Amino acid sequence: MNNVFCERLKELRQEKNVGQVKLAESLGVSKGVISLWENGLREPSMSSLILIARFFEVSIDYLVGMAD
Repeated sequence: MNNVFCERLKELRQEKNVGQVKLAESLGVSKGVISLWENGLREPSMSSLILIARFFEVSIDYLVGMAD
């Protein structure tokens, strides 16, 4: 994955006023995992990408920088 995902995840979360804890609870992961994703230290699984895309109502392509 690339920095685009890290940046877009953080931007989407901030635009929607969703904290890391709230997002983590909604996705069934820990707050630490959200932090790792946002800092580019870990990549989400495909199932997590799907959940993130559904949560923010965007495409996976958008999340990973393949679409604007």
